[in-house]
Amino acid sequence: MSLSENDTRALRAAAHKLKPIILIGKAGVTEAVLAELNIALEHHELIKIKVPGEDRDARRTAIEAVAKQSGAQLVQVIGHIAVLYRKAPQATKKPQKSKPTMKARRAEPTRKPPARVRPRS
Repeated sequence: MSLSENDTRALRAAAHKLKPIILIGKAGVTEAVLAELNIALEHHELIKIKVPGEDRDARRTAIEAVAKQSGAQLVQVIGHIAVLYRKAPQATKKPQKSKPTMKARRAEPTRKPPARVRPRS
């Protein structure tokens, strides 16, 4: 499944504020890195990874290999940072609470003021 241009644009915008949560070390792409990557993708869906290396082609090859092995879509690559997206299964997603709108808040009944107490005579 490839992403449409609008989806890619929205994902890049959402990823702008993210920090890399997977850092690939000197050992490269290992089974442990892939396991952590899968956990992160299941939990977050959209993540940034940081890949070291001076050679641009080697970095790009490593990023594409990580994306292919994890089953994620490569959204963007800028320098050493890559953005990956993989839609999480519905069972692992947390339902998000919706906040009531301002109109709904105004419609909520307000507390009644306390009954007026008459002084005792």
